Amino acid sequence: MAIMQYILSAKQESRKLLVVLIDPDKPAAVDALCPHLSLPDLIFVGGSTGESTQACIAQLRQFTDRPIVLFPGNIAQFTPTADALLFLTLLNAQTPDVLINPHIQVAQEVLRSGIETIPMGYILIDGDRKSSVEIATNCTPIPQNDVQKIVSIAIAGQLLGKSLIYLEAGSGAHAPVSPDIIRAVRAQLQLPLIVGGGITTPEEMLSAYKAGADIVVIGNHFEQYPDEIADFVRIKQDKYGE
Repeated sequence: MAIMQYILSAKQESRKLLVVLIDPDKPAAVDALCPHLSLPDLIFVGGSTGESTQACIAQLRQFTDRPIVLFPGNIAQFTPTADALLFLTLLNAQTPDVLINPHIQVAQEVLRSGIETIPMGYILIDGDRKSSVEIATNCTPIPQNDVQKIVSIAIAGQLLGKSLIYLEAGSGAHAPVSPDIIRAVRAQLQLPLIVGGGITTPEEMLSAYKAGADIVVIGNHFEQYPDEIADFVRIKQDKYGE
């Protein structure tokens, strides 16, 4: 089954999805996570340089048959060995160098590869900590109290034809995306909604789901505590089923 169809089917059946985000530039963390990667619904792979992406995916394949989706931070991270590519647009970017130029540079290679490509609108929200995305893109995160602006950007992404919207508080955020924001976006959005950044407890995961997230992404916390993946998955399944 295509990855996007899998996501849409889960949404239609009210099944929530949990994603583990893997940074291939952190080999020790990857080694620690590998034994637990048969548990989440999906695996996203993305880092800061991309030099290790293909080797990382080959390593992950030895431990899991879960779909592996590229969540690239730059064009160097593209490899057709993943199951799908999130072809993301940073919707609150201020410059063409971030907004469209990277897509142009890699477009022909992506098309030739035949990889499933999922257009995604990505919204960077202030997580009370300067994130690697903010540093790399020079993009100003939207304050969490500016809910209507976040809603408007999400709607614009939907009208532009994106298949997914991702609300991101940034890697290692001190403040995850608030339930109020998730709820307000969900009320106006028909697309599957992804939420990530700063989620460190099952309660925060369930809060995001309850507010309207279809997919929750956790990276930094699982890097530090890989054994907790099983607990998060069990709690999600107890509440929302497989």
